Amino acid sequence: MVRTVLGDIAPAGLGRTDYHEHLFQDTPLLPGDELDDEQRSGAEAGLLRNSGIAAMVDATPTGLGRDPAALARISADRGLHIVATTGAHREAHYGSGHWLLDLTEQQLTERFTSDVEAGMPEADTPDHSTVALATNAEPVRAGVLKAGIGYWGISRFEQRVLAAVAQAHARTGAPVMVHLEHGSATFELLHLLATYGVRPDAVVLAHIDRNPDPVLHAELADAGAYLGYDGFARTRTWPDSALLDCFVRAAELGAAGRLLLGGDVARRTRYAAYGGMPGLAYLGERIVPRLVRSGNDKLAEIALVTNPARLLGRIDTADTPVG
Repeated sequence: MVRTVLGDIAPAGLGRTDYHEHLFQDTPLLPGDELDDEQRSGAEAGLLRNSGIAAMVDATPTGLGRDPAALARISADRGLHIVATTGAHREAHYGSGHWLLDLTEQQLTERFTSDVEAGMPEADTPDHSTVALATNAEPVRAGVLKAGIGYWGISRFEQRVLAAVAQAHARTGAPVMVHLEHGSATFELLHLLATYGVRPDAVVLAHIDRNPDPVLHAELADAGAYLGYDGFARTRTWPDSALLDCFVRAAELGAAGRLLLGGDVARRTRYAAYGGMPGLAYLGERIVPRLVRSGNDKLAEIALVTNPARLLGRIDTADTPVG
């Protein structure tokens, strides 16, 4: 099953899925770009839904301003399936002295597992506050486990998070998303996760297109990993055409069954509802139509529907409490 903020659904019920966005986020790395207004974030989610996207993964993990109850309200109000995230980002997002940095591997494991099985807290605090509830009074549970690493480097905290995420994955079946810096350390990361018992076909490498190397992407897909393309609308670095060409070429080389599409907009200055641009609708209104016009409509559907359903539909519901 896929674990959404409103409950478990069959993978076939997801529809077109944006694999990586943020409706709430507060990180010291992006001062002044906080996403912290439920009304505005809800309006932005509505723009995404109206662009033809039926589901999204909210990729904000523990301690960075996530709001599970608000995600559930937005999902219900906007008719958008939302899969929430637990785990932790790379160390730089927390800053010196953050309480999460002091947790042991076992404490992290218990916290992440609880978020998937019992429900996420109303607010992320050291004592793990009251579980957040949806409008139907059911706990709001996470459906994705996240970790993050640096540029060709993994700190001790990040190693603890990866080990804890692996243990939580073994207990719950939830898929694993890993933030990469500039698409580095890909095979090294997969090897480390494998030593913890996580198979590559349970892993999505986020921001892989920051290193637009279609041959590497095909090799990673052949190893089993999912590949997250989410760098669109960053024309200061490269045009969208460069990423779309890489996406299509990687598919031609055999990666089609592992490609995912997202936006990772993640900043109030880039959200239309907060007064910025281009907004979450960019993926559905600008990127997907370009793929369709170029004759890659089937590839777009594979990346938006087939692959996300397969990756996200891994939750083991056998031992998960209901209510």
